[in-house]
Amino acid sequence: MSFRVDPDRSLKDALRGADHALTGIWVCSASALNAEICAGAGFDWLFIDAEHSPNDLQNVLAQLQAVRGYPTIPVVRPPVNDPVIIKQFLDLGVQSLIIPMVNDAQQAAAAVAACNYPPLGVRGVGSALARSARWNRIPDYLTRAAETITVMVQIESAEAVGNVADIVATEGIDGIFIGPSDLAASMGVIGQQGHPDVVAGVIKSIQAAKSAGKYAGVNAFDQASARKYIEAGADYVGVGADVALLARATEALAASFKGESQSSAPASY
Repeated sequence: MSFRVDPDRSLKDALRGADHALTGIWVCSASALNAEICAGAGFDWLFIDAEHSPNDLQNVLAQLQAVRGYPTIPVVRPPVNDPVIIKQFLDLGVQSLIIPMVNDAQQAAAAVAACNYPPLGVRGVGSALARSARWNRIPDYLTRAAETITVMVQIESAEAVGNVADIVATEGIDGIFIGPSDLAASMGVIGQQGHPDVVAGVIKSIQAAKSAGKYAGVNAFDQASARKYIEAGADYVGVGADVALLARATEALAASFKGESQSSAPASY
């Protein structure tokens, strides 16, 4: 029995055919059950985070399996731009990656290389052992793997914003994902994602990606900010997280029985 390469499970393929900005939700609980609940909620993409969340290879694998039957596109962020770690996630069957903390074109090129087999890159060959190739049940996987993989790199520092034109010009990069929280920290205004300098950096990065013919995404849990960035041209937006929704909903429920007002919390992490 053979299986086909499935490029329509990749974020770039969903973006290519989209007539609206794609909204996504983070899954940070390391729970396959939560991932499946979120996958059935109607979001376009699902952001499985392994940088700031307790997700490891086993947890990510379980979540990929749990959401496989849903139309939402799973996207995974590894903890670091490292070829060994990226290789492991790819071999699990991850098809869409957001690589964190990419500050210049050299780091962007390294991310691309990690996601491609030679001669285009340095990804190690282990298809007979890997879910990505369905254990060599997908014909010609080694020569066609690049068709199924989306490589997004994260713009989340003032340095990256300064280098964004070079980053989006990097061959093999499908687009960028902008992180206003870390961007604010790098600009000296930590916790102020809505600071004018941060917003200007986000919009500059969106415009640079669009000018280069690449996709632009941004994290914006605040709905007003999300809509502003969509109007500015963002193709995909992360608009919430499972753990944040659970935190706010449980706080509100507890407060409602104590006659208390719900405490305020930041609109993003």
